[in-house]
Amino acid sequence: MASGMHTVTNPVKDLESVETNMKRVAYWVCTGLVAFLIGSGGLAYAMQVPDAVQGAVALGFPVHFIVLLGIWKVLGSTAILVPGFPMIKEWAYAGIMFDVTGAASASIATGGEWWHVAAALSIAVLVAASWALRPESRRLSGARSAMLRIRTSHA
Repeated sequence: MASGMHTVTNPVKDLESVETNMKRVAYWVCTGLVAFLIGSGGLAYAMQVPDAVQGAVALGFPVHFIVLLGIWKVLGSTAILVPGFPMIKEWAYAGIMFDVTGAASASIATGGEWWHVAAALSIAVLVAASWALRPESRRLSGARSAMLRIRTSHA
């Protein structure tokens, strides 16, 4: 056989392998972006970086809450990255989604720039994609079957 040629022995298995790898890459890209965006913003809030705090104060939030929100954001972004702790991950995903949709809502309510809303909702899409693409090892056991109301044989 010529060099560089690949013999396909089981095209279905090869396709599943490619699909699994693509899903894994998509998961880590989305998760990495969410962790970076939420974590860095949280760090800026927690450290009371003036521009970040001024932006949140303009949305009507008091400084003491901004600092607490920053700590929560850093913890949430860490939780979705580390292995294990599927229950904590579920709470972290929910909290991050509450944060970004709340940011979009607050921007609309206070007459903020359109791109503040678009940015927050874009992050919400990344959060939803990360959550949906996460591997079984990062999910609560039985969560999918409970969500779909399917009985499992071991239940």
